[in-house]
Amino acid sequence: MKIMLVAAEASGDALGAGLAKALRERQPSVAFVGVGGPKMADEGVQSPFDIAELSILGWLEGLRAYGRVKARVADTVAVAVREKPDAVVLIDSWGFTIRVAKAIREVLPDVPLIKYVGPQVWASRPGRAKTLAHAVDHLLALYAFDAPWFEREGLATTVVGSQALHVDMSGADPAAFRGTRGIALDAPVLLVLPGSRPSEIKLMTPVYEAAVKQLKAERPALEVVVAVAGTVADDVTARVAAWPFRAHVISEADKYAAMKAATVALATSGTVSTELALAGAPMVIGYRFAPLSYAIMKPFFTGKYATLFNHAADEEIARELIQADATPEKVVAEVGRLLDDPAAREVQSARQTAALDLMGRGGGDPSELAADAVLKVIAGKAR
Repeated sequence: MKIMLVAAEASGDALGAGLAKALRERQPSVAFVGVGGPKMADEGVQSPFDIAELSILGWLEGLRAYGRVKARVADTVAVAVREKPDAVVLIDSWGFTIRVAKAIREVLPDVPLIKYVGPQVWASRPGRAKTLAHAVDHLLALYAFDAPWFEREGLATTVVGSQALHVDMSGADPAAFRGTRGIALDAPVLLVLPGSRPSEIKLMTPVYEAAVKQLKAERPALEVVVAVAGTVADDVTARVAAWPFRAHVISEADKYAAMKAATVALATSGTVSTELALAGAPMVIGYRFAPLSYAIMKPFFTGKYATLFNHAADEEIARELIQADATPEKVVAEVGRLLDDPAAREVQSARQTAALDLMGRGGGDPSELAADAVLKVIAGKAR
């Protein structure tokens, strides 16, 4: 058996690696081909190019990168044509993988196409559900609230759950984290998670710097920790080094301990919000798009919330400061409110935890469920 896995971002690389491992446990002789990052490479997927160049967010940015994306789509399809896999699993990264799906369908019409993580049609552009239904044979969805959108369009869907809900934080020691950095056990800690995409770092770190500068001026005992994603480590580290106040810069290896040690977290919108909720950290969420990209995309935003657990609960449990609201002044007000009010922190943490249950916390392992679904699709196609 030969399975092609395609991921174009760090989060997809992690999903692909987990899926590959689970598939190999079920089919030891399976071979993998495709596109991915270092984690998938460890599982045997040798990518023909570096997926870092596909980390693109926003319509304007996408237009500028169109030629590069088109070339990488062609490279990916060439792998499929050469290897003739028994199935192709396209992981997240809507803009790239939908183009790959359509191109592979044209040249290899009989190969099963499986999408792992559907577009967030509940948040914007619901028409993408129909587009996906016409392009692939099966969807592996992360949340139960995703499925109806695609099943209405006739796309067979299996809800496998989110790996973010299964993060093992049992080894994360907040006391040890504080101790090794000389942070007193009773000192307030603000954990800043600026994002994993270059565009996020460029747009959000100036906001966070200005806000944290004021928060520290008003609260001299406040300790600041900045968690750096590997994809943008050099950029973030250099920016934080220039801040006019001390901040503890940590790698992803210490992220979960930092989440447990945090009094409050300030995070750029993304999967990290679910991890913070699992750690019990009350948070404020921020996000900015490039102005022109936002102007183009805004009419297509249909969801009330950007944060998954807010969407699941249908209420703004964690404050979201998006685009024009993502200002230093509003960040200071919202983060400061939580820093100064232990009762508010406790209530928000409890509400975040309850919302995780609505998202499907406690279900089976997503990688294993995804692997079972992929094998069922292949078996069904073979009959």
